[in-house]
Amino acid sequence: MKRGFKVVKRFNKEEIKLPTRATKNAAGYDFYAAQEFVLPSIWKLNFLKILWSIRKNQEITDIDYEKASKVLKPFLVPTGIKAYMGTEEFLMLANRSSNPLKRNLILPNGVGIIDADYYGNADNDGEIFLQLLNFGIKDVVIKKNERIGQGIFMPFLTIDVEEEPLKKRTGGFGSSGR
Repeated sequence: MKRGFKVVKRFNKEEIKLPTRATKNAAGYDFYAAQEFVLPSIWKLNFLKILWSIRKNQEITDIDYEKASKVLKPFLVPTGIKAYMGTEEFLMLANRSSNPLKRNLILPNGVGIIDADYYGNADNDGEIFLQLLNFGIKDVVIKKNERIGQGIFMPFLTIDVEEEPLKKRTGGFGSSGR
């Protein structure tokens, strides 16, 4: 097995769509939502208070900043999918080109990188989530099995002389570093 997709254990008994390519020459595999998910509009969140304070030249405290940063975060939309691949490959997650234009949804990190050793890790079985942020005025309801992003398998290169990394992956999302 070179590369592919499987359903993670927690969704084993549900109907989960494996990623597919829409056309013969499509580079990306469309990822689907594993369940219905509501993405709230950022404009409904409590960070607006700090924007108002900035606009009115009011004093902003560290507590205000902390409260704002806790609510203005992306949401992790589950796919129910894990990906296996060769050791010198990664899966690049990208937004669908229609998401920002038609639905006001963006990937705040631009792209996501799924390493080969993320597959099957103990914390979350290697489940892939898409980070999404809704900058539209209204909440967006993502339906189960709706396309939410795409993944492209890519090779990567390493330098000639490199010390062997000391740590092995021991966790799920964001586990290879801070």
